[in-house]
Amino acid sequence: MSPSRIPILFLAAAVTELSHAATLITTDSSFTDINVVLPPADNAVTISPSFVSLSIEQDRWTDWSGTTSSNQFFYNAMENLKNLTGSPPGIRIGANSEDHTNFDHGVQYAEDIFPAPNPTTPYPEATNITVGDSYYTTAKYLLPDTEVIWGVTFGQNNLSAAIVEATSIMQAFSGPEISNLGISLKFLEIGNEPDLYMNNGLRPKNYNVTQYVSEWTHFADAIFEEINLNTTSTRFLAGAFAGSSSNFEGFSPQAIFNLGISNSLAGQYIKAFSEHHYQGTFCSGSEGVLSDLMSKANIRGNLSQFASDIQATNDQGFDYILGETNSYSCHGAPGVSNTAGAAIWALDYALYSATLGIKQVYFHDGIGFKYNLIQPLTLTRSILDGSPLSAPLPPHIQPQYYAGIVAAEAIGRYGNTLISELPIDNPQISGYSFYDDSQVKRLVLINHTPYFQADATAGTQRPVAKVKIYFPDRCGTHNIVAKMLEIQHSDDTSGLTWGGQSYETPDGLIGGFVSARTVALNEHLGIPASQAALVAFQCS
Repeated sequence: MSPSRIPILFLAAAVTELSHAATLITTDSSFTDINVVLPPADNAVTISPSFVSLSIEQDRWTDWSGTTSSNQFFYNAMENLKNLTGSPPGIRIGANSEDHTNFDHGVQYAEDIFPAPNPTTPYPEATNITVGDSYYTTAKYLLPDTEVIWGVTFGQNNLSAAIVEATSIMQAFSGPEISNLGISLKFLEIGNEPDLYMNNGLRPKNYNVTQYVSEWTHFADAIFEEINLNTTSTRFLAGAFAGSSSNFEGFSPQAIFNLGISNSLAGQYIKAFSEHHYQGTFCSGSEGVLSDLMSKANIRGNLSQFASDIQATNDQGFDYILGETNSYSCHGAPGVSNTAGAAIWALDYALYSATLGIKQVYFHDGIGFKYNLIQPLTLTRSILDGSPLSAPLPPHIQPQYYAGIVAAEAIGRYGNTLISELPIDNPQISGYSFYDDSQVKRLVLINHTPYFQADATAGTQRPVAKVKIYFPDRCGTHNIVAKMLEIQHSDDTSGLTWGGQSYETPDGLIGGFVSARTVALNEHLGIPASQAALVAFQCS
């Protein structure tokens, strides 16, 4: 349906003590009951303060961290999130370049070899990375208390290289410069997307999951013994698969657990399984469609497929994470992944992931990648097609960063927040409730309806969801406050605001004054197409 033909929605959401329902009314007179209960709903799950985290392409890690001092822009962007939840985002360092990394004590930080850029891949990954000890010690420039996942090579099938990398990583994190800040190595990851090795030349065409488990165990046991992993808090992360067969035959958590990956000496120190997932792909240069990315149904269809994988992982007593994820693989689709509509996608994608039992989502970023939340250093060529820029583009945040900010504020600083999805039977509206002390404290409502620059130019009226929230009797008007993620057009690449404030500043710190307003008990709260709202309330 085109934006011009989508009817105005009237959404009545009820927050009750267990008995009252509410009705979503559209202009075609359809009805949907929405029940939001004050005690935690049966499907409410814990959401971590560091739920929204970052995966960083390893080849240019020091551009993010800094070498002799911190990259202040990146540091500020992470601190914004920590200020909202009390915990810094997790950082995973690895991805494709992790399997092209070698170690040399004579290298100070890193020496990279890059292929030439092209219009499809304006900022390609390095084909060879050689690092030294100081490369890993740059983790000292992360926020205090950051938990890190670091990957070591597996694709090259070079055990010696994996051991020396793991040894240098452990030495860095055991040193006082890092440990005194509470920065910790949460997981070691052995290899990136081994289920694709048979396709990218890193293993024979007949490579299978049985061989993977055997090789992983060989590598992990050797690393375990070399670095005395049992004397540290660091654990192994299993998987890092690009996809899942969700059965015992192909690459999947079910298969590797059935094959006994957790029974070996090192396998007993596995504590989580990592899956990688992208909503679509741009690897062949085919264009993405922004309205498809923003679709509520597509988000659910993409993520619900992992339900059995999540359950199989949890049955082992392990956490399930999306250790690398974003909109379109191969660095994103131009005019889609770098737009405001991608912020709507990312917000719903992340929160829906949490309701499925996914413990953390690591949005993948790399220098110049189109789908980044953050561009941490000055760019000289376009992220869309690699053409030279007329002027250097300083460090800046991109629209998806706002999704992390809204999610962080919704999670809050309580430390044991629960989340559940509101059962809204409407294809354009999604919502979530957040619980502290067993009571609903905040709601997030998201309008997935696209509204493009062309719609505004054509004079098309912007669809607006009219939301009426029925609060318990003990809630007064002065207790209810709404903040808006304001987006002018779905295909904008800047100009977003959160509660009237902007993060599109030279230093990445928040600018402007807060614009939040009280909501009357009988008021309809308007949520325009391609925008979202956070409604917070304190009821005694």
